[in-house]
This record gives sequence, structure tokens and C-alpha cells, in this order.
Amino acid sequence: MGAYKYLQEFWQKKQSDVFRFLARLRNWEYRQLPAVHRASRPTRQDKARRVGYKAKQGYCIYRVRVKRGDRKTKVAKGIVYGKPTNHGVNKIKMARNLRSVAEERVGRKCSTLRVLNSYWVAQDAAHKWYEVVMVDPYHKVIRDDPRVNWICKPTMKHRELRGLTSAGRKGRGLFNKGTRATKLRPSVRASYRRRNLIASVATAKRGLLARNPEESRKIEDHLDNIGWTSTTSTTRA
Repeated sequence: MGAYKYLQEFWQKKQSDVFRFLARLRNWEYRQLPAVHRASRPTRQDKARRVGYKAKQGYCIYRVRVKRGDRKTKVAKGIVYGKPTNHGVNKIKMARNLRSVAEERVGRKCSTLRVLNSYWVAQDAAHKWYEVVMVDPYHKVIRDDPRVNWICKPTMKHRELRGLTSAGRKGRGLFNKGTRATKLRPSVRASYRRRNLIASVATAKRGLLARNPEESRKIEDHLDNIGWTSTTSTTRA
């Protein structure tokens, strides 16, 4: 086995004496640092490389601290002036996972960098710490690398805010396959619109004309023959 395989096995056995001792020291150190700070090197080199990190120019690692536990309703003095069904303040479950929250916070802090991926590094009773792999889209080394320069496109701005990273896709349920995921793709809202909204005939004709002009002409001629007139005429190609 290579060195990274040994590191991977070490991080998988979190109840060993050595890991628990190092975790105690690591947690104490992280508690003294700001919530979002840059790390000089990845804590888990094997995991960082597996999620896309390279030890070269244009890549950097940011460590983020996130509060553990459920969310709370933001109401003054903990009072909800409404019906009893809305009185809950504690135990409010968040839709996204904490790793996605960590990516969002570092993405807002370093708005000129792009979030590539992230991974867990430590936790205690109150917090979890994640390391986020950031990429500089304006660095020459990144722009010249065909394996990673896709992240330089303008459509990749703030991927973490739109659920496009690995943690975001997991929160959207896109890691599920088969019958459990029939209403999740391409997204929950798009699937709902596809199943519940009825498109007008003119809109359907325009879409059909773009996909298959010959079939569209046949349908249009048939509608003319039966006397159907459209308020919005479709121009023939």
C-alpha cells in the first residue's frame, strides 16, 4: 500500500488512542482560531487530493467552523405571536448539511475564489470544522490546466450557493438513484413544474418547431384544417 492508503485507514479508525489524542490537540488549536481562516496545508492530504486538491499554484485551503445541532427560529425573546402550530423555536431541522453551510460561508468570505470541494476534519461538542478547497480562477496555472480550467467559466461563480458542489448535490438528493429519485431531477422545482403546469398550445408549437420543424408543420396544417386559429402565430422556418 502507498502512503495515502495508510493515511486513509488512520482517519477511518477514529476511536483509536492515537487518533483521539491528536483530535484533542487539534480541536484545542482550532478553537483559538477565527471561524474562517486560511490553512497553510491540508490536514488530510489523502482526502484533499481525492476531492481535487493539487499542491501547486492557484489552489488554497480554508478551514471553517460551523455550529453543530439544530437551527433556531429567529424571533424576539423566543416568542412566536401566532398559532400554536408555529410556536416551535428549538429543534428546527435545516434542509442542507453543515458541510454545505461551511462552503457557503467561505465562498462569501473569499468571493473572488471558487469553491471546488470540501471535507470534514474535526468536531467537538459544539462545533464542526471543515476544510474547503478553493481555486483562483484568474491564476495562469489554473487557466492553462485543461483538467480544472472548467471552473474559470462565469457560470461557475458561487457554485456553493446554488447547490452545485458535492455537498450541495447531496443535500438536494441527487446522490440517490432509481425510483427514489424520480422527482428530484433536474431539481425538485423543475420536476414539479413539469408535472403540474400546463403549457399553452402556442408554446408547445414553438418548442416542437425548434426540435422537429417537419412534424410541426404537419400539426400546424392539421390545426388549420379543423379551423383552429392561434392568437400567437408561429412563423414557419
